[in-house]
Amino acid sequence: MPASTKTSRTQLWFDSLGEWSWPGRAAEAVEALPPAWVPAFPPRLEPVAVSASAPGSWQQPRAAPRMLGLGLLLSALAGLCAVIALNGPQSFERAIGLRADAPAADATVPAAVAPQPLPTLVATSHDKAGSSIDTADYSSTALAGAGSFHVYLPPGYADTTQRYPVLYLLHGNEQPASAFLELGLQGQLDTLIARHEIPPLIAVMIQGGRGTNNWRDRGTRRYESYVVEVQELIDRMLPTVASRGARAIAGDSMGGYGAMNLALGHPLRFSVVESWLGFFNGLSGELRAAQPVIAREGLRAFVYGGASDRIADPSENAPFAAQLRAAGASAHSAVYPGEHDMETLRAHLAQMLRYAGGALAENAGANGAASPVPSALAKNATAAAR
Repeated sequence: MPASTKTSRTQLWFDSLGEWSWPGRAAEAVEALPPAWVPAFPPRLEPVAVSASAPGSWQQPRAAPRMLGLGLLLSALAGLCAVIALNGPQSFERAIGLRADAPAADATVPAAVAPQPLPTLVATSHDKAGSSIDTADYSSTALAGAGSFHVYLPPGYADTTQRYPVLYLLHGNEQPASAFLELGLQGQLDTLIARHEIPPLIAVMIQGGRGTNNWRDRGTRRYESYVVEVQELIDRMLPTVASRGARAIAGDSMGGYGAMNLALGHPLRFSVVESWLGFFNGLSGELRAAQPVIAREGLRAFVYGGASDRIADPSENAPFAAQLRAAGASAHSAVYPGEHDMETLRAHLAQMLRYAGGALAENAGANGAASPVPSALAKNATAAAR
């Protein structure tokens, strides 16, 4: 539908080629069908392990005696280098008999590495319910530049010693992290927590870079590593339940892709994942690699699309949820009325928060952790999926 025919309440595609525009603002973006940034098979830059060939599939030619001698020499040198690498220079001296009395180095003790300095949280707003939004800016190692995030701290946070589960949120292309606040995240969390529909939790809205990055590692801008970096910083900075079962990750559009990529690429870090108006191009390999962990540890997932979405194909949601279930996950999918816009996201925000919060509560109950809300809360994950 041309932008000129939209009403003032309808949001432009937020993954268009233009700047982000809120409802009622001037519309100059042009729809891209499909948008150029959607990856066909986005490459993961980590090295891929190559499996050995099946026995009998090939036969190594017999080496000549000279080559065998050279191979033995190289093997011996390689072994000596390995000893030095593992145990330090002194091990070379012991190996050739110069320091027979020197104690062996303890290879089980890693070298001391200075942790990254912790960012400072600055309170930016409080509301009547007692929750607050804090912001942190810091020098990101993963980005080789500036990183930042907003943090939702629940009502009563300052007056309790309890630890909290965490929901990480990734925004779409050309969005700011504060887009989640514009959706009404703070008020929705306040209400759901007050009604005991979800447990008190911390929500972290990570600010990505401008333009297309798909929350992947690309050159010096390593956005996937950046999310992991922020997660580790949050566990050091705040009173979190620092375990897989207490971490959820979600995102919209490009951030929905990023959330699924992070959950599958780092299956031991996140136990709940949601994709809102997202896509799944090229993630089958990540799903296959994560399957053993999913089968053993479980994964709760909810993916949804908009029936009139011309950016992220809504027909992909059900098949991908089925692939997740085949891998051992508890996965649900839906296609709701709406387009690829803020109104669709806003209409289902409470439902998605209810699903994530209920799943985190259910995980806490399964692990024997004390829940700060009634045990019936854990049923919200299943109820929200219906």
